[in-house]
Amino acid sequence: MKLLEQIEKLRKKLNQAAAHKSLTDEEVLKISQELDRLILQYIKSQEQSE
Repeated sequence: MKLLEQIEKLRKKLNQAAAHKSLTDEEVLKISQELDRLILQYIKSQEQSE
């Protein structure tokens, strides 16, 4: 799966989790942290391709 597809899938998962749970819920925070990691990975890959 491409990185952008992974980001989009995780973004949707985060939105669903946040809609049903507290924003400080452990699951929501874990998803958010993983999404941050993927976004940073994507940014770094774009910088390297320049």
